[in-house]
Amino acid sequence: MPSSVSRVLPALALIIFVPSVLCSHGGGLDRYGCHQNRVQGGYHCHRGAFKGAMFDSQAEMLQQLKQAAPPPAQRRHKSPRQVILTFTGKVVGVTDGDTITVMHNLVGEKVRLNGIDCPERRQAFGNRAKQAASELVFGKTVTVQVVDYDRYKRTVGNVVLSDGLVLNEELVRAGMCWWYRRYALDDERLAQAELEARVAKRGLWVAPDPVPPWEWRAARKRYR
Repeated sequence: MPSSVSRVLPALALIIFVPSVLCSHGGGLDRYGCHQNRVQGGYHCHRGAFKGAMFDSQAEMLQQLKQAAPPPAQRRHKSPRQVILTFTGKVVGVTDGDTITVMHNLVGEKVRLNGIDCPERRQAFGNRAKQAASELVFGKTVTVQVVDYDRYKRTVGNVVLSDGLVLNEELVRAGMCWWYRRYALDDERLAQAELEARVAKRGLWVAPDPVPPWEWRAARKRYR
């Protein structure tokens, strides 16, 4: 076969093949970064909050988005908490999923994880949340970004691991804890982490209607 022909044929095959693949995959993306998948069926997302997720339809995706959004009454502006102090220390205790003890100035300091709320011990996933936190930080050195002090005089902060990951976000992403909208309404990273967990049905999201810990605590108070 002449060399000129051998060079032309692969290019011709590519011209014929590529358009057919692109067309069968479903065309351009919509404003959510998703499209209908003509090959496998369903609704597939390539970008945005649902990147990599598959749905039966766009309606199902929109329902997931609606569930993850804060209630209308909470959609108000609230300034993000600013870091007021940073310290590094070894984690010497894990009380539950969202409370740990970190050494600071030779004293163990209780740290309440900012912007998240984990299931209580008597709730489903309460013990698993504590175990998940322990596996990530117990006995390790972390950096605490202090943003506040709560009414129990605990330090409230973000806990950064040695590899740069943030414990607060990782627990929410794993489906072990909730994004605590009341105290971190405009925290987009926590919002994204919870959305990923919901879509993938990780951890507590395997249940069709998990009860938020703040609602569980309120119910217990009513019936005491």
